[in-house]
Amino acid sequence: MQDDISGWSEWYRNFSSIEEISSPSELHGLLTGIVCITQAPTREEWQQILETLEVPELEPEALELLTTEAEDVFNALSEDELDYLPLLPDDEHVLADRVQALADWCAGVVLGFGLATGNIRQDEREWIEHLQDVAAVEFDESDDDDEGEESYQELYEFVRLIPVSLSVGRKKVSVEDTPLLKRFIKTVKAQTTATDAQSVVEMFTPNRPS
Repeated sequence: MQDDISGWSEWYRNFSSIEEISSPSELHGLLTGIVCITQAPTREEWQQILETLEVPELEPEALELLTTEAEDVFNALSEDELDYLPLLPDDEHVLADRVQALADWCAGVVLGFGLATGNIRQDEREWIEHLQDVAAVEFDESDDDDEGEESYQELYEFVRLIPVSLSVGRKKVSVEDTPLLKRFIKTVKAQTTATDAQSVVEMFTPNRPS
């Protein structure tokens, strides 16, 4: 299966049980959104980021997998060769599952980007809105045909290049120079600061179907 080649199988094995994240694809999107802004996080920085997001501590193998993938994605986005690929299940999975995974990935990119930057420039707003729209997509059984498959492929090709657009021409910063390692809820700062930070999280969290 292509899942083994793409790395999906390994990611599913290591990350599918994390309750705080919808799917491995959402985690990959989160990673992608972060490295649109930052240098690739180190193992220690990933531990701190996940702790901030209240994700339980990962096994060493899973943490290494996350760190290595962040480096690969960082290089792919920096080189602007348009070969960046979201981590999604292959076409042996039913279309409904692939559509949901793509929606999860888009939601992850938006959240990761928002947590890393805290705001968006006017020229980036349209790209973020496209991702939010796809994150809210609902699959209908009537879409499960050749036309639905074609629509999925077109949507995939469109959104997979959005991180490239968000990353190109941007001077990447260190993780410690972003809001990523700040605790958005459990903060020792003034209450107003905590409230403002939480609103940033809400701003960059797409509306998801119930």
